[in-house]
Amino acid sequence: MATAIFCIAKTPVMAERIVDLLKTSAGVREQDISVLFPDRAGSRDFAHEYSSKAPEGAIAGVGAGGVTGGLLGLLAGIGALAIPGVGPLIAAGPIMAALSGVAVGAAVGGIAGGLIGMGIPEFEAKRYEDMVKGGNILMSAHAETHEQTLRIKDLFRHAGAEDIATTHEGSLSTR
Repeated sequence: MATAIFCIAKTPVMAERIVDLLKTSAGVREQDISVLFPDRAGSRDFAHEYSSKAPEGAIAGVGAGGVTGGLLGLLAGIGALAIPGVGPLIAAGPIMAALSGVAVGAAVGGIAGGLIGMGIPEFEAKRYEDMVKGGNILMSAHAETHEQTLRIKDLFRHAGAEDIATTHEGSLSTR
């Protein structure tokens, strides 16, 4: 069964390095990598196609353009989100799907609601939400084996990521 490994990257450069290492050193498929960060640049870096994917205009899909021209902009399903109480965000990967329902009635709402839906306990989910609001980048990778999980956690640590945690069948462990 799959395990999701989460971490916080402090800068876009760090996040891009982690994405590259996940793909080249840990064998993680692009569609199994998620990133979530505040959209501080707005429409300067993106060509937006404003089409609703959820009620109340909670999500606007990103058309052309990329995130600082780097690896983050190449991830699967990258898009712009507007979450009430949080503001504009950029998301890619499985986390995008998890957050798409937030405005449609998640119990906690915000980023935390989507993360809780991914199996992260409420306390940890709220902490990650606060970190993203503070300008950090939430990342996750999905592993299929225990060995791959350990490899990803080591990769995160060596790349300088913080707050590394895993979730598997609704449980969370931090290290």
